[in-house]
Amino acid sequence: MSEENVIYNKVAESSLITINPEDFYPKDPIVVFDLKEFLFMGLILKEKDFRADLSGIDWETYRNKNVAVTCSVDAIIPVWAYMLIASYLQPVATNMVMGNRVGLIEHLILKNIEALKADTYADKRIVIKGCGELPIPESAYLEITAKLRPFVKSIMYGEPCSTVPVFKRK
Repeated sequence: MSEENVIYNKVAESSLITINPEDFYPKDPIVVFDLKEFLFMGLILKEKDFRADLSGIDWETYRNKNVAVTCSVDAIIPVWAYMLIASYLQPVATNMVMGNRVGLIEHLILKNIEALKADTYADKRIVIKGCGELPIPESAYLEITAKLRPFVKSIMYGEPCSTVPVFKRK
């Protein structure tokens, strides 16, 4: 085959580094702890009953899990109730967040991005992958751009074969 008929994969040979936001997705299982199950008549949290109910839970079921603590019904929950739940979850859960499943996932993705060693990408050309299987919150794209910008030569969004320029150091 002659030199002029050789096909080169310019994307593969480029110095682009692709970062997939899905890599920051939480690995440990995610569960929701809903206080509605502990409300008297679906409205009121009775301290004595609540304490008894919590002491009867097998907290080992939350071991190595990410837990979203929420109340999915409209009820007034005293602050101490969340503190009490935290005191039971802290020894076993990997992480806990006040909020729903989506909020917990977002929190964990942002936490994982925060742990990224951005200086390892110094003077590199970065593509932040845009499409994937998992839902990635917009805040993750904002955070990863802010984290990498001081170090990298350029940031692009999309796929290496079709990118949108985001930042280029002058």
